[in-house]
Amino acid sequence: MAQAGSLLVDTEALSHIFNLIEAFRAFDADNDGLISSAEVGGIMGSLGYNLSEEDVNMMMEEGDADKDGLLSMGEFLEMNAKNMDVGELGSYLKIALEALKADEDDLVSGEELYDVFVNLGLDVSLEDSMAIVASIDGDGDGAMFLHDFKLIVNSLH
Repeated sequence: MAQAGSLLVDTEALSHIFNLIEAFRAFDADNDGLISSAEVGGIMGSLGYNLSEEDVNMMMEEGDADKDGLLSMGEFLEMNAKNMDVGELGSYLKIALEALKADEDDLVSGEELYDVFVNLGLDVSLEDSMAIVASIDGDGDGAMFLHDFKLIVNSLH
């Protein structure tokens, strides 16, 4: 199991990725799952970066894997979370995601995540499971959306 100190760092990274998802959604005005270079400039500004138009265009070129002039959610997360490391927790989350996808429930509580870890034989405590869900819980109801969890897990390296 991850050390208590390192788990705190791990869940902070998950929370940061969730915040990136929320930022992407906030600037995807037409909800088509894509953002333009103008929207990227706005997102980066909201995250505290003061970038020139040239900087934004370079970022778009770096992040736009399919070269369509737009960034998808996946491309945006890859661009902004590629150096993020959540340690051993990342591999646990990838395994848990597969089990949760089979359940087909839209919401996942800390208790449900803990049950998945236990059933898979992974050494993650209930407290750790609750902390993971809390780091991704956007509305504070004690559960995370499976779709958000999938986006985050798929952005981990």
